[in-house]
Amino acid sequence: MNRTRLAVTLGDPRGIGPEIVERASHDDALNAVAELVLVGPRGPSLTLDEPIGDWKAGSGEAAAGALAGRAIERAVELAQSGAVQGIVTAPIDKHALLAGGFDFPGHTEMLAHLTGSRVAMMLASDRLRVVLATTHIPLREVARALTRDALVETAEVTRRGLQDWYGIAQPRIALCALNPHAGDHGRFGAEDDELLAPAARAVGLEGPFPADTVFVRAMRGEFDAVIAPYHDVGMTAIKVASFGSAVNVTLGLPFPRTSPDHGTALDIAGRGLADPSSFIRAAFECARIARVLAAR
Repeated sequence: MNRTRLAVTLGDPRGIGPEIVERASHDDALNAVAELVLVGPRGPSLTLDEPIGDWKAGSGEAAAGALAGRAIERAVELAQSGAVQGIVTAPIDKHALLAGGFDFPGHTEMLAHLTGSRVAMMLASDRLRVVLATTHIPLREVARALTRDALVETAEVTRRGLQDWYGIAQPRIALCALNPHAGDHGRFGAEDDELLAPAARAVGLEGPFPADTVFVRAMRGEFDAVIAPYHDVGMTAIKVASFGSAVNVTLGLPFPRTSPDHGTALDIAGRGLADPSSFIRAAFECARIARVLAAR
């Protein structure tokens, strides 16, 4: 079997990204299915395939963010040219990314911009798949951002991703409610009755169902994925269910992109405590999706 070539970005050089990438690069099982093309700043520990600059310890937040952003740009160039079949990204610091000159809330939004794609952020594990209708915005802005068009677009990208990347011919997708008890017929908010329910009917979603039950129902096999109205309700569900074994998948891109389900962990970087297992899972998942696409 030919190995799948994957661009791997090191993430924020101050964090655990370089450590987990280095350990993943020595994983025999992963190396059997994937060739990792390492993209990032030169440092003391890794031999890079695509160096994008130099990192010196203590250089600061802006320098780290600039290097992380340039690595993402280069990885996208490699994927768009066909030099690699997918991208696996180590964690970035979103504040550093902004300080480094990249005005994006995170990987998902930056990748959408660089590729001109309509995307959706999905966290997936063997137990649960959660897609976010809104991503990195303050909670007070969710109600304004959660429009019918946003819900319809997320549903369409999710359905196509589950069909094309996961082989689910008729995905069963549930919509998580915005308000407690799905608004309780307007008592706790009208959005679920007046916005979410009509949008769900328009695109064949089930729901909206209250957050305190819909994820349990999905874990029991009733749904293939749940669309969450805002970041924390979805992320909390998947991390409680599958922390360390979930993978972040950007649906809607012209190539697969995955990442681990954790952040930069600046507090433990360089101490030999970082666990590469989630990153390795992400790389396996990226290679699997790339093979599915190649076989079509």
